[in-house]
Amino acid sequence: MTYQDLMYLHLATVLPAFIIGTILLLIKKGTTFHKVSGRLYMILMLITAVVTLFMPAHVGVRFFKHFGWIHLFSFLTIYTVPTAYTAIKKGNVKAHKRKMILLYVGAILIAGGFTLMPGRYLHDVLFG
Repeated sequence: MTYQDLMYLHLATVLPAFIIGTILLLIKKGTTFHKVSGRLYMILMLITAVVTLFMPAHVGVRFFKHFGWIHLFSFLTIYTVPTAYTAIKKGNVKAHKRKMILLYVGAILIAGGFTLMPGRYLHDVLFG
């Protein structure tokens, strides 16, 4: 797959995750809608994180001639999603909530903000 193909796949998973995640933060917790939407959100976030690992960094320092600092958010996601799921399955609502907020803020808001910075592919696509 080309970088552009990976970018489109990433956008196809992260944009709905952003919408679903925002809704999940605003609605009543513990409902069937919250549980079903939350599972979809987690799946989308895992897919988007794995996809980004195949996208080489184009800005800043590169590790192993591929990874950049922004890839830390991918690893954060791959760690946080299963641990948040495990926490709620064990009834630890506090840990689940903390992890899901961390995931949304870190992997969507902060990482998303970085992708809009000059020199990044998405910045060039949107602001050309």
